[in-house]
Amino acid sequence: MTDWPVDLAGVTETVVATLGPNDRWNHAALGLHAPDQPGEPATATTWGNTRTRRNFHRQGGGYVQFVDDPVAFADAALSIRETDDPVLDAAAAWARVDAEQTGSGDDEGTRVEHWALSPAETAVVRDAPFRVNRGFYAVVEATVAVSRLNVDAYDTETLRERLRYFESVVETAGGPRERTAMARVREHADADW
Repeated sequence: MTDWPVDLAGVTETVVATLGPNDRWNHAALGLHAPDQPGEPATATTWGNTRTRRNFHRQGGGYVQFVDDPVAFADAALSIRETDDPVLDAAAAWARVDAEQTGSGDDEGTRVEHWALSPAETAVVRDAPFRVNRGFYAVVEATVAVSRLNVDAYDTETLRERLRYFESVVETAGGPRERTAMARVREHADADW
């Protein structure tokens, strides 16, 4: 098995590109769970009837991208983004992966499917240090909160409080790209907080 182009730890937030029936690459956020042992595949879960889930079934894989641009991440997480090429300019590294379904179930009315992802080909596009910026991580957390708005299993007001907090973190600790990304989160959310 090919090694991942970056070290995975905990849940690594990525953008996955999967080829749709229209021959375009759909980009979406996908959390990769690090393998328990070296040489084992990473795992991921798809929630609901997403394009990623359907394309994994149809194509058996895609491209996992490690992006360093919060705007690219927010757009992939909260909108339908399709391109002619599988790898975004924002990808600092990527892996073409084989996806194998390992299980499925129901989580409070939402279909979940579990996947084992094994890299078949990888590349490091930019070998540069990634700056730690609290604003970037606040954008990532905001995309998660927005994806749970109006889901019965989550309290909407609690999520709105989190979104206000994440927005304040971006304002005080983020840079211009993080502020643009948070504006996109608000735009894609189509909800007020």
